[in-house]
Amino acid sequence: MKLLHKDIEKDNAGQVTLMPEEAEDMWHTYNLLQVGDSLRASTIRKVQTESQTGSVGSSRVRTTLTLCVETIDFDSQACQLRVKGTNIEENQYVKMGAYHTIELELNRKFTLAKKSWDSIVLERIEQACDATQKADVAAVVMQEGLANLVLVTPAMTLLRAKVEVTIPRKRRGSCTQHEKALERFYEAVMQAILRHINFDVVKCILIASPGFVRDQFMTYLFKEAVRQDNKILLENRPKFMLVHSSSGHKYSLKEILSDPSVTSRLSDTKAAGEVRALEDFYKMLQHEPDRAFYGLAHVERAADALAIDTLLISDKLFRHQDVPTRSRYVRLVDNVRDNGGNVRIFSSLHVSGEQLTQLSGVAAILRFPIADLSEPEDGSSSDDD
Repeated sequence: MKLLHKDIEKDNAGQVTLMPEEAEDMWHTYNLLQVGDSLRASTIRKVQTESQTGSVGSSRVRTTLTLCVETIDFDSQACQLRVKGTNIEENQYVKMGAYHTIELELNRKFTLAKKSWDSIVLERIEQACDATQKADVAAVVMQEGLANLVLVTPAMTLLRAKVEVTIPRKRRGSCTQHEKALERFYEAVMQAILRHINFDVVKCILIASPGFVRDQFMTYLFKEAVRQDNKILLENRPKFMLVHSSSGHKYSLKEILSDPSVTSRLSDTKAAGEVRALEDFYKMLQHEPDRAFYGLAHVERAADALAIDTLLISDKLFRHQDVPTRSRYVRLVDNVRDNGGNVRIFSSLHVSGEQLTQLSGVAAILRFPIADLSEPEDGSSSDDD
């Protein structure tokens, strides 16, 4: 994401102009947008025209509209973002107050104006525009006949390829069919790696499986790399790391990222940090439950007592449609930071973020124990838009 212009007043009202440069920037934009904002962007509008003879035709024209945002639709698989709202600026093709849907496009700038820019939204812009925070981890989670190739970025886990090949069982006296199918499977996984992994950016490629599948695949991969003289694979061999997983399904990724040997290798990536923080929370909940709180009301009381060492909070909560509720979460984050606590904002598109959502999206590890707060929750801690 490129920040082209920023104009925010002392009362926190103002606008920014941004240009999304890659698919993940759409996820960041989705987190920046809120109902009631005004969005100015280039879009295509179908316009009806009437000729002098009275015949009616239609043509598609590109125009720039400013919408008051009403609905925001994000497709996480395609990384596409559509924003629907009413036109609030005079335009030759679209009447004031008319509805229109803008699909934001890569490498096309947009301007977002808000009545109030809070600290979380401004931090999201910094994170999105930081060129160092890109997809630096790839993982191939596999078992015989199934492989999922995933890119782990600071903001989301992207499934880039799924390979499925039927592997016949070994037969007594003949393994030919089995071995041919395995070779076909390994070849398809190798092609997926070459197609979807940017070796200039990725620091580490995790190959994970139960049993010996990962070892057999690695043997095949580099035997083929030598045979084909594939310099990309041969030069990047040190980036490959073999890890155990219980299956070849995508959900095994959390187990892989929490493996100590992996976390030490990935210590500088945000995704590994999130997994580690969640593991620490669960350990604390098990061994010292008075130092592990979750749910908004309990965590707020711990923050008021200046007891929070690490706050774990899902970015999903900052998309809440109710402004006072959203402001509550922002205040909580600011409060913890002001009092020297660490704040980890989890992406709801990471496996660890999904798990945190099950704990109402907010949890805290405390500096010191606080006696059990058994009063009932006020019900506002787990809903999202």
